[in-house]
Amino acid sequence: MTKLISGITFIKNGLTLGYPIKESIESIDSLCDEIIINVGFDNPELTEDDGTWDYLTTHFKGEKYIFLKSYWDPAMTSKGLILSQQTNIALERASGKYCQYIQGDECLHENDLETIRKEVEKMESDHSYNGLVFNYIHFYGNVNVQKQTKKTYRRELRLIRNGLGIKSWLDAQGFRNKDDSKVLCKQINATVYHYGWARAEQVMQAKTRAFEKLYHGDKKKDESFNYERVWGLRPFKGEHPKVMNNWIEANKNDLDILSLPYKFNVKDIRLMLSDRFEYLTGIRLGEFKNFKLKN
Repeated sequence: MTKLISGITFIKNGLTLGYPIKESIESIDSLCDEIIINVGFDNPELTEDDGTWDYLTTHFKGEKYIFLKSYWDPAMTSKGLILSQQTNIALERASGKYCQYIQGDECLHENDLETIRKEVEKMESDHSYNGLVFNYIHFYGNVNVQKQTKKTYRRELRLIRNGLGIKSWLDAQGFRNKDDSKVLCKQINATVYHYGWARAEQVMQAKTRAFEKLYHGDKKKDESFNYERVWGLRPFKGEHPKVMNNWIEANKNDLDILSLPYKFNVKDIRLMLSDRFEYLTGIRLGEFKNFKLKN
């Protein structure tokens, strides 16, 4: 029987770095006919990890879940390329006609799943485009604060038509066609909830160190991490995906980030003007997009 939607994800050191990876997978579970979970290891023999493999294989059992082991080569430290490499390892194993991508710090809302299903049904009869673009909410410092500014991407390609050679691109923020051109997509009314910057400060320090190595090797010095009230923060007044309830309760920061003094940066002046223009018009000046939107 042909599978319609494959879920794909990758993770390394998910426990150590505080990723809601179980919740992330759960958020796409009912949408997908199979889910490919690529777990990274520290050695070529694929025997050393932080327990993420055992944690996930314990929670997700059955033929629906296809687990892969992969070695994260520390020599691949240019521009985060290992992230797209690991995404593509999962993508290559996907057998569905479409692939729903989710990263380990992202979740879909249960209220959006029916919308996504209906949009996939439309793609079945309309082959003029090959991807669906989702909106984004980025949390910062705590799950009751979101960061909304030109410095954070407001939408990204997260569902693609499989079998066309579409691949994860650079640091795995988005996808491109096999010739590196942008994928023609449709914007839909569904949202990715991004919790990557909503973890405890000590966990965030470990995460930032790990990502510095992914992008720069050992050239960067380790620095302490502290949340600050930066430009673009505002209260989040919506509802989180239900699968995140327990994680949110366990990972709350004892920090009221919006009560901190604002850390002014002269570069923020242009950012403020640009964000104000976007607020008034809905147009983001100079927005970078990994995709093309159909008319």
